[in-house]
Amino acid sequence: MKKRLCYLGITAILALSFAGCGSSVSSQDIFVAQILSDQAADGDIAFDPALNTYAITNSPNTLFFGIDEDDIQLPEFRAFLDFPLDGSTNEDVVPVNAKIVSAVIEIFVDEVSFAGTIPTLLDLVTFPVNGLSPADFSSSPLRFPDGSDASLLFDFFASDQGHLVVIDVTPLMREAQQRGLPDFQVRLLIDFAAPAGFIGIEDRPNIAVTAPQLTVKFR
Repeated sequence: MKKRLCYLGITAILALSFAGCGSSVSSQDIFVAQILSDQAADGDIAFDPALNTYAITNSPNTLFFGIDEDDIQLPEFRAFLDFPLDGSTNEDVVPVNAKIVSAVIEIFVDEVSFAGTIPTLLDLVTFPVNGLSPADFSSSPLRFPDGSDASLLFDFFASDQGHLVVIDVTPLMREAQQRGLPDFQVRLLIDFAAPAGFIGIEDRPNIAVTAPQLTVKFR
């Protein structure tokens, strides 16, 4: 069931009910938007450096990223997630003038292979919602105002398999909002310094409890 926009200004609602007409809601009240990823736009790309070829999978039920040691033809995967912010997929809306308080992505991990700890990069990127292309595999992340890459570094662990993992993406969401992007789009890849590691992320929108979800708190 789709999660509707939640309004957390409970105190303000009670105040309005007692004050009657003419009262206004404080600008500090906090709203929550919960947005499932758009599986039609999600996908992964596998790159074979020996043949210099790319294998693109759009709309899979499981997204992969990392180095697959069991498949020498497709040794590196990168995963892409798209979260529309404008309600175009009948999910909640983050208004273009909203001030971001916090943002997290929740993902369900189907697989962790080849390493107990997998350093991971999560990049803020843009890519076509009508299908990935080879250029998206190594496109540059967007940049913060100070010129640094809009990227986060964190670890996945073998113990994450079969569980939901919550990733704090607040700085990336703030940058996307500052740019007025209609979609919050991210790319997951293994850190360049990691020798191996392979992650599978569940992406089945018909099972909302394990589908990738962006939760944004805003004013």
